[in-house]
Amino acid sequence: MEPASIDKYEISSVLGSGATSTVYLAHDAFAGRQVAIKVFRSSILSDPKHGHKYRKLIANEASLAGRLNHPHIVAIHDAVLGQDKCYIVMEYVEGETLEKYGLPESLLPVEKVIEIIFKCALALDFANRNGVIHRDIKLANIMMCRNGDIKIADFGSAVLTRSDQTELVGVGSPAFMSPEQIRQQSLTQQTDIYSLGVVMYMLLTGRMPFEAENSYALSHKILNDEPIGIRSLRPALPLMLEKIVAKAMGKKLENRYSRWRDFAQDLSNFAALELPRETVSETEKFNTMRSLSFFQEFNDTELWEVLRISVWIRAPVGTCLVREGEEGNFFFIVTDGEVKVSREGKTLGIEGAGHCFGEMCYIRHGSTTRTATVMANSPVTLLKIKPESLMNASENCQFRFDHAFLITLVERLTQADIQLASMQ
Repeated sequence: MEPASIDKYEISSVLGSGATSTVYLAHDAFAGRQVAIKVFRSSILSDPKHGHKYRKLIANEASLAGRLNHPHIVAIHDAVLGQDKCYIVMEYVEGETLEKYGLPESLLPVEKVIEIIFKCALALDFANRNGVIHRDIKLANIMMCRNGDIKIADFGSAVLTRSDQTELVGVGSPAFMSPEQIRQQSLTQQTDIYSLGVVMYMLLTGRMPFEAENSYALSHKILNDEPIGIRSLRPALPLMLEKIVAKAMGKKLENRYSRWRDFAQDLSNFAALELPRETVSETEKFNTMRSLSFFQEFNDTELWEVLRISVWIRAPVGTCLVREGEEGNFFFIVTDGEVKVSREGKTLGIEGAGHCFGEMCYIRHGSTTRTATVMANSPVTLLKIKPESLMNASENCQFRFDHAFLITLVERLTQADIQLASMQ
């Protein structure tokens, strides 16, 4: 019989059950949110042979509570590690793992794979900068949310690089293990880079890079053999993509990406050069925002948040984007091209990428009367954001916008003073 509650958490249903734990959907009345609770079986914790190992793995994951706050990492909210009960409270993610998308009959579009791997690379870079190596990156530990976004889960096997605790060996999933992990050597972020390379290989080809009849033979292949190139399995894939996968899965550390940022940059370059131009991937949008002066103080987490609350639009030359005297309840940030700003028919200036306009509707918390007209002076790409969307964003994200708007205001006042002085 399932429990009605676990401490302060009201149980709604069972999400899944395995040999070591049962995962429940529950309601946290204090925080007003749904959560997933992984409850570990008392039998595995008291096991004389493996109990210590399980407790250490659970303690690893529990130690990350509140530590890895990133839009593409499943958050750990709470944990209890006692003698009579042991559980971890996590963010509830509606969706599925990536496992089925590593099969030939259900491959995702290439641009979606690039987006997924790019987001994972940035999330794991964030984890690494916070002293965490995941050590068990695989399709089953990456969640595809209902809205198409992704989240990395299950940090139970993680290595805490800033801890003096003894590292457990022999954990991870053999098919995704790096050569140095199989050799039980000291690990760096490069082991997760290798594993994510395997994930990418499978998402693009529907095949594992190495297959064998047992784990010993599989380990021998990972240590000694080269995987078949992805273009041999799927010839339509670009050569540039094959090189990225091969570098991520480099057998020797010196041949593998040494930093997540380098891996992410190559994915971004591929997206910009190789993907169809009729759509703009989230990877490209993210990097476009990162390059703009307006967003220079925003961190990765805040940029992903901006991406979620904004709409990207393109407008041909001559399009009237804002008309003076009319009411407006949205603002724009130019990401590409130029706009002409005028008032009463008199041109006030030409502004390019990184310029914002219409932001008074956010500053005044509602619809405002436009005081100038803004026209597309060339084909332009813009972010369109409604004030209510930004007001529902995190406090950090709002603070970054407030600061960016303040800088913009100071720059405009300075420019106005210069123009006034030149007229005297």
